[in-house]
Amino acid sequence: MPLDSPADALDELVTPLLRLDAAGAIVEANQAAGRWLGVGRRRLLGTPAAALERETTALARALQPSLEAPLRLRRVALAFPGSDELRFADLWLAPRDAGGFWLEAHVVDEFPGEDPAQLLPSALSASLKGLAHELRNPLAGIKGAAQLLARRGDGDTRELTGLIEAEVERLAALVDRLLSPAPPRAFEPVNIHAVLERVLRLAESDAGWATRLVRDYDPSLPEFPGDADRLTQALWNLVRNAIEAGAGTVQLRTRVEHGARIFDAAHALALRLEIVDDGHGIPPELAEQVFLPLVSGRADGTGLGLALAQQVAREHRGSLAYRSRPGHTVFTLLLPMQYEAHGELESVDG
Repeated sequence: MPLDSPADALDELVTPLLRLDAAGAIVEANQAAGRWLGVGRRRLLGTPAAALERETTALARALQPSLEAPLRLRRVALAFPGSDELRFADLWLAPRDAGGFWLEAHVVDEFPGEDPAQLLPSALSASLKGLAHELRNPLAGIKGAAQLLARRGDGDTRELTGLIEAEVERLAALVDRLLSPAPPRAFEPVNIHAVLERVLRLAESDAGWATRLVRDYDPSLPEFPGDADRLTQALWNLVRNAIEAGAGTVQLRTRVEHGARIFDAAHALALRLEIVDDGHGIPPELAEQVFLPLVSGRADGTGLGLALAQQVAREHRGSLAYRSRPGHTVFTLLLPMQYEAHGELESVDG
């Protein structure tokens, strides 16, 4: 939890964060807090934090001058006074050295109702299995046409047709997985930059010169256990969404994060991958629903891309979050770079 951070630094955080005075009133809020609660930050100022609480009084009881150490309040229901739209979060309340408190919200139920990860299989089941059957023959035709072009073309043509063949094979594997679900594949060492380069090749073929693609890689990142094909699918969905949102520039940024907390688990080492774009942003009316299956901001959208991306993040015991305003959207993928083996955490390289 940050200590006495300046206001601009608070806005870099993807988790909702409030600074409270000694009486428990809100004196500062980051952008994520306002967006999550569905109000402008200025409306939050002066509001007693306890007035946000619904159904319980745990927060009101915890806001005491005697609090000396960070306190966790599990699954607290919150809403801005006058609103019936509940948000659920684990709250971390910590005293400030200068007086007052920090209140940080870790979303535990991002959407009313069921978890999107549980909704997704049923949303995909019958309709997508029918679609998968219809896709099989066109995919085989596309692959055959690409192979013919490769035989007739030059080096550049063969490179592009090779990309087409690789993507057709990946899509065919996804179709097979939809028609005959199999247990998840065992994770293997993944070089995230190799995955990103594959995504960028797809983006360059899709967007051409219309979108500038910027790499900002941390070369010190080690390999970590994962499913490269599933990660490619998730990241391509995110990049394609940025392109379709009218982005002129899309930046892919990787960093190592030490001591990362992902949901309830602490990890010594994590990958922080950010996809930053300058497109139109996510419509405010979809802010709480973007990860739900079949929800899309475009008339021709399927509403599956972000739901699948979040599912892939969870398959890797990671998280996917975002912050967005017109002209600046950031999707942040946090993945642990260790895995559990025989009850212990081990790194890929031992």
